[in-house]
Amino acid sequence: GDNVKVRDIVMGMTAYTNSNFGRQYGFDGNVAPCCSFKLLEQAVAASRKMGIEPTVGALYSSDIFYDESRKLGVLAVEMESAALYLNAARAGKNALAICTISDHVVTGESLDAEARQNSFTQMMEIALSIA
Repeated sequence: GDNVKVRDIVMGMTAYTNSNFGRQYGFDGNVAPCCSFKLLEQAVAASRKMGIEPTVGALYSSDIFYDESRKLGVLAVEMESAALYLNAARAGKNALAICTISDHVVTGESLDAEARQNSFTQMMEIALSIA
């Protein structure tokens, strides 16, 4: 999304997708699965305790990163959150995608390998604190 910057933490309240992943569960329509509200609530609280204000909203699970999805208010494009949320729903489990922005399609800013290695620890610390 236009409001997030490289290194920002985003949490997927929902995951739009262009995938047919849901069909294996007999869902023939379009689906935008959502996260576990319990985990989202805990992750936001944990982030704030760490002095981090996460951005919460829609992710877009796609194998095509450069399209018009940002016009729908998506925060980030990634490849797994919709499948994660659908699998969790089917299994009766909780799931939440916590992401760190590594590349910005609008500004062209990108983290190099070393920055990626060192910048993603906050995302992991948030996840571990609610596990």
